Amino acid sequence: MAKSDMHPVHQFESWQVWPGSYGNRFTPGNYPHADSTGLDIDKTTPIASMGSCFAREIRKVLLKHEYNYILEETDKWAACHASAAWERTYNTFSMRQIFDYTFNEFSPETRWWISPDTGQVQDPYRRIILYDSIDQAEADFKSHIEYSKKAIKRARVFILTLGLTEIWEDVRDKSVICLPSGPYVNEGGDMSNYRFRVSRYRENLDNLDSIYHTLKRNNPDCKVIVTVSPVHLWATFRDDMDVISANCNSKSTLRAAADEFVGNYEDAFYFPSYEIATSFNQLMNKSPFVTGKENFHINQETVELIMKHFFEYYSVPKAA
Repeated sequence: MAKSDMHPVHQFESWQVWPGSYGNRFTPGNYPHADSTGLDIDKTTPIASMGSCFAREIRKVLLKHEYNYILEETDKWAACHASAAWERTYNTFSMRQIFDYTFNEFSPETRWWISPDTGQVQDPYRRIILYDSIDQAEADFKSHIEYSKKAIKRARVFILTLGLTEIWEDVRDKSVICLPSGPYVNEGGDMSNYRFRVSRYRENLDNLDSIYHTLKRNNPDCKVIVTVSPVHLWATFRDDMDVISANCNSKSTLRAAADEFVGNYEDAFYFPSYEIATSFNQLMNKSPFVTGKENFHINQETVELIMKHFFEYYSVPKAA
């Protein structure tokens, strides 16, 4: 227990007090946390994940240590980031659209982009997934929906990693593209129907709520873990602030939405990837970032530190 220096005197658990302050023990490498989170996972638990670049790191570690990580569409390169060929989903809007096209209804005004020069067919809603023809695209997407259903319905734990709040939105129907990228954009495709904007707290919370309710209707026994990606913005489309400030706003908004979300549901849990990578690493005088041109990504040491605590949080026997 840690005792406060203030009046009236309070008794706190050590993990409730800033590490190293007022004699509270600070152990480098051990992020402070309660003994139990209320969620138990072992190597038989079917786990699925979806989200930003950090979702790929979670996937790699769980597979490395032989957990029951759900894999569908393994012949598709877009599945290397998640449990199906969802590709990377940086924002909660893209995640919600996946749950909608899998179980509900998602009929955007523009379904496919046709690249002006090469004629390649591009999926605007999954990052740079390309086809040679509309027929091929439609057939593959129909198949993808079935694999998406299988992955989501099999999961007993679903991990969502939240990346950023910047979105590109179709002004006609409010559908959100993942990013303005790929051959369609590079070849000068018409982007006049899309506008950039910063999404806000309530929208992101609403998206998480929608995802949760769709998941529970189709897989009532599944539990949800939400985490904020520790990968920082590489660039911002905002012209009213710098990239560091934009990154801080993005992560703070998502962290606040995640906090209320998990407070609303007994079977939703928050895991502090972002806090371990940033604040806790700072206490240890360590940088979480890789060196070189992609120094907004986190390094392998930080990935291992985060996943070590993931195992400890959820009562998974520690991997050797």
